[in-house]
Amino acid sequence: MDKRVAVKEWSIAIRLNHWIMALSIFILIATGFYIADPFTVAEGETTEKFIMGYARYIHLLAGFTLVFMFLWRVYLAFFSRFHADWKDFFAWTDFRNFWKQLKFYAFFTQEKPEHKYLYGPLQSVAYGGLFAMVLVFVLTGLVLAGAEYRLGFTGIVYMGVKPLETWLGLATIRWIHHIFTWLVIVFIVVHVYMAFWYDVVYKEGTVSSMIGGRVYRKLEEKEAE
Repeated sequence: MDKRVAVKEWSIAIRLNHWIMALSIFILIATGFYIADPFTVAEGETTEKFIMGYARYIHLLAGFTLVFMFLWRVYLAFFSRFHADWKDFFAWTDFRNFWKQLKFYAFFTQEKPEHKYLYGPLQSVAYGGLFAMVLVFVLTGLVLAGAEYRLGFTGIVYMGVKPLETWLGLATIRWIHHIFTWLVIVFIVVHVYMAFWYDVVYKEGTVSSMIGGRVYRKLEEKEAE
């Protein structure tokens, strides 16, 4: 049997942030599709129905949760005592390793690329792109929320993003929000596929590492002796 050693890959803070952000995004997608195109209407008097109101409330709650998780992840990128920091998002600058990883995932070679950072080059591009998408997702969502409800904390936040509405217009903001929802969905599909693919091929516990925090790396022959 291959000799493996458990290596701490993810801190508790990173794992919590990952799962809360993932749950928030799933709730936002589900409620967002309902808000855009209600696919069911409850029986009874109109005055006794409040499905859309509940959907919008849950959507708004999940949206602000995502905002706080995003800000927390940015904080962790700069001030975390663990190694998942901002430098890992620049792994793509290692162009030689980037090309090696590209050939590896395209099945042109079996040579596994080195991981000088926590993320590989393609991962750094993917996760950097995800956070850029989430930023657009959040900003456009805040505009849409503030355009309809301008009291309390929502109103305060809306004052900060209102120039975006003035510049692009509410219809364009809504269209961008919808398009980026689909981009996030595509990312989720690819992300889940690649995580399981990597786990099946290398058996390092990549998927379970986001729960337990550890991966199981194979020891080289000299290290295993």
